[in-house]
Amino acid sequence: MILRSLSSVLPRTFEEFTQWEPVDGFKYEWNDGKIIRFEKMKKKHLFIIRRLQQLFFKTSSFSEGGAFIMEQDVMLSGIQMRRPDLAYFSGPQIDESVVSEKEPIPEFLIEVISHNDDAEKVEEKLAEYFQADVKVVWHIYPENEVVYVYTSRKNVKICTEEDICSASPVLADFEISARELFSTSLH
Repeated sequence: MILRSLSSVLPRTFEEFTQWEPVDGFKYEWNDGKIIRFEKMKKKHLFIIRRLQQLFFKTSSFSEGGAFIMEQDVMLSGIQMRRPDLAYFSGPQIDESVVSEKEPIPEFLIEVISHNDDAEKVEEKLAEYFQADVKVVWHIYPENEVVYVYTSRKNVKICTEEDICSASPVLADFEISARELFSTSLH
């Protein structure tokens, strides 16, 4: 949802946005002056996020200092601050971000798509990610139990059932079948 009317309580500039503390319990993104509100995460989404976090903890990147961060503010450009559901940062990226003014761009992002997400906005965000040099994006559709694995806007693998979703070339050892991702049975 994009909030179009900017009242005196809503931020009018990016600087105001970074200082803003909404009291309605929702999370927001900034896109060139537009404030975008997100719905609260559903229980099934939380389950999927946990499954992905557990998978990440088994990767070599985790043992090398990488991090898989939930709803991290990601500055794609000076006018776009997005908040993907999960963002991967390598250990060197994190170390460099402490001493650099430059914002790190994750190479791998995951978005869990809700039934109320606008398809045009989802596509717009995907384009922004690849323009900012993200290498792999997953769009997870929990209700349909399908994962779209993008390595560019034109190169996409659609994963269902036993198809393997992979974060390669960014994280070669981060892969899971669609069935395992959506399965609610305990491992």
